[in-house]
Amino acid sequence: MADNFNFELVSPERLLLSEMVTEVVIPATEGEMTVMAHHAPTMTTIKPGIVSVRSSSGSKQDYVVFGGFADILPSGCTLLAESAVPVEELNKDELTRRIEAARKELEDAVHHEHKSRLEHFILELTHLRGVVAQD
Repeated sequence: MADNFNFELVSPERLLLSEMVTEVVIPATEGEMTVMAHHAPTMTTIKPGIVSVRSSSGSKQDYVVFGGFADILPSGCTLLAESAVPVEELNKDELTRRIEAARKELEDAVHHEHKSRLEHFILELTHLRGVVAQD
């Protein structure tokens, strides 16, 4: 049986989750990461995607996040999301609205680096919309 650790998912709007879990899969910008108890200390940025949480009771819950940071310690993990919502509460129109807003910002972007970040963000959101629409 896997050891438990404390996981907190926090957005500016609210604390979405704070409980003992056995495993969390996070969409780190360098690739998906599975976090378990006794994980090496790590800080990473989060890209738009799905956070999958396996609670100590064995149940699984998924959340959609729109970027942020994760602070991982051997005793726990805190994910500070720019915005987050349980998958079942996600309004697919909200994803489309975010994609369109990013495209509009891209039209007005001047610097190459800003344009590149926006293009990557649009790709991530488009992929996320496809993943969520399949569920």
